[in-house]
Amino acid sequence: MEIDATDRRILIVLQKQGRMSNAELAERINLSPSACHRRVQRLEKGKVITGYVAMLDAREVDRRSTVFVEITLSGQADEVLEAFEKGVSRIPDVLECHLMAGSADYLLKVVARDTDDFARIHRKHLARLPGVAQMHSSFALRTVFKTTALPI
Repeated sequence: MEIDATDRRILIVLQKQGRMSNAELAERINLSPSACHRRVQRLEKGKVITGYVAMLDAREVDRRSTVFVEITLSGQADEVLEAFEKGVSRIPDVLECHLMAGSADYLLKVVARDTDDFARIHRKHLARLPGVAQMHSSFALRTVFKTTALPI
C-alpha cells in the first residue's frame, strides 16, 4: 500500500492521540473531514491501521513490575516452537513474545504486581510451558521512556 505525506501526518497524529473525532483529526492535518475520513478508512482497510486501544497506566492497575524473560527451548523443530507459542499466548501476564536470533530463542515482556506475583506467574505458567530448557529473568528497575508510536 502506498503511503503519502498526508497519510503519514494522519498516522503520526493517530499514534499519539487515537481518540479524536474525524473533524478534529482533519483540522489537525489541514484536510477536509470527508477526505480525511476516506484516507483513514483506506488505511484501516489496507491493514496499516490494525486497531484502536486504550493505553493504561500499569501502576494504576497494580502491575508495577516489568520483567523481561529470555527463554531457551530444548529444540528448534516446528512442533516445539508451535507448542511453545500456543502455550505462551494463553498467559495473560505476557504482553509480548518475540522469537529471537541470538543466545535465547524467545524474549517475553511480562507484567506482575510485585516479585511474589512474578514468582506465581513463573511457577504456574512459565515453568510449565512446553519445550523450555532454560529461563533467565531480568526485572526492570525503572522505565526511562516508552512509546507505541512507530517512526514513519
